[in-house]
Amino acid sequence: MATADTAAARNAAPAPQALQFLTSMSQRQQLAAAAAIAVAISMLVGVWLWSRTPDFAVMFANLDEREGGTIIAALQQQNIPYKVAPGGTAIMVPATMVHEVRLRLAAQGLPKGGLVGFEIMEDQKLGVSQFLEQVNYQRALEGELARTIQSIGSVASARVHLAIPKQTGFLRDEQKPSASVMVNLYAGRGMEPSQIAGIVHLIASSVPRMANDKVSVIDQNGKLLTSAADPTRNAGLDSNQLSFVRQVESAYISRIESILAPIVGPGNFKAEVAADLDFNQVEETAESFKPNPSPDQAIRSQQTTEQQTRDAGAQGVPGALSNQPPVPATAPVTQPAGANATGSGVLPLSANRSAVLNYELDRTIQHTRQAPGQIRRLSVAVVVNHRTQTLPNGQTRTTPLTDAEMARVTSLVREAMGFNQARGDSLNVSAAPFAAVEEEELVALPIWKDPELLALGKELLKYLVVAAVLALVYFNVIKPLVRAAATPSRHAGKAGEEEEEEVDEADAKVTLSALKMASFEERLARARELAKNDPKVVANLIKDWLGANEESKK
Repeated sequence: MATADTAAARNAAPAPQALQFLTSMSQRQQLAAAAAIAVAISMLVGVWLWSRTPDFAVMFANLDEREGGTIIAALQQQNIPYKVAPGGTAIMVPATMVHEVRLRLAAQGLPKGGLVGFEIMEDQKLGVSQFLEQVNYQRALEGELARTIQSIGSVASARVHLAIPKQTGFLRDEQKPSASVMVNLYAGRGMEPSQIAGIVHLIASSVPRMANDKVSVIDQNGKLLTSAADPTRNAGLDSNQLSFVRQVESAYISRIESILAPIVGPGNFKAEVAADLDFNQVEETAESFKPNPSPDQAIRSQQTTEQQTRDAGAQGVPGALSNQPPVPATAPVTQPAGANATGSGVLPLSANRSAVLNYELDRTIQHTRQAPGQIRRLSVAVVVNHRTQTLPNGQTRTTPLTDAEMARVTSLVREAMGFNQARGDSLNVSAAPFAAVEEEELVALPIWKDPELLALGKELLKYLVVAAVLALVYFNVIKPLVRAAATPSRHAGKAGEEEEEEVDEADAKVTLSALKMASFEERLARARELAKNDPKVVANLIKDWLGANEESKK
């Protein structure tokens, strides 16, 4: 109990001691200490505010130099902190003030924007000439079109130039308008062909009598994006055809890889395909007839002509009288009817018959249009790596594939590519050891050039500066004041320490007397408990024992 009470009293001692320090200080020392603490706190707050960099956000981007300077001058007049991004293309302000600053500058009409729209028509003055009105209208139209193009996600800025010829009453001298568009794309962005076609259609639809082929679009690198004036297209070449050939070859390579990977393993073969495609557009019309129609052929038309006549031919001796036409015969009245019917004077019968028979024609008309991009020939080459075997001693050995394995690989590749001998396809499969590929060593940047390490070093330097300031404040301000405040109460502190040591010695003596009356196990347990609960008492006892031994030796 005495030991526990002593420990509790010792734990409660620092609070009264601190109060004694404060009460023992004079009023002048207390004022100095309060001033020093206030200075230290203000320095800490200042260092913390200095080390805390505000987060800046982009307020305006893609500004020209003149307008950027106007906005910076307005920010300086309003005492608003700002930063200019590398390259001078963006102005940043603290993230918490972005929207507020934008509203303030908008009230001043900033940014004005390098593009002028139809708002220019609102300030028309009285007496403006027709030429100036036309120029303002063209400027407004160009600005509105550029603003519309800038709304595309990949376009940072755009300029539109319209060439609108003057109208004339002579159709022979009439010229069509044209347009040129320059787009500035974001870094790493591109434009799809559909987007380019949309820009062309937008410009052509906004200007009367403008055709799509009269619109040219280029990017900030001067690359022509429209294909209307593509020199390769004018020369008979088409980049889309080349792209289609690459797609066909890649499709065949993918087929071969997917069927060989499970057999020889990924990376143990290489396949290449050369496709010869026919992009000619051919239209054919054929008309054929059967040479000998069948007997049961349908009859289209039939015509039959039959003629019979009774006419005496030329008779008698040739001459003038004998060649005269015969006199019409007259029958006497006394001659009975029908007497000449059986006589030798009956005239002969002449008959003539003709027939025309038309059959339906067996005709075939075939109209064929061949689609472009048909495969004319395929050439495939496949090389297979040697098989790697691990020997019992741990070394590796490469062996070529057997003839049966090569035949199986060839058969699989033949089926995967759709081999057609009549088409002239060729296939070559061979086995060869692959060369060892040396891994390229990554060239590490020096420490002073690594961006991540530089950022980390700046952050650590900031905290080191803060720690140095705190150390200076502690050792040069706080600690001297504490020493000065503790000087008057030095004697009181010594007296308190002597009383504490006397109490500890009394406790130690009581504990020793109790240990003598107990057994060895109890003594050992009590000693361990005493050393654990109050090691200072045990240390003082050991010091006393060492001092007694030294005195006995003397």
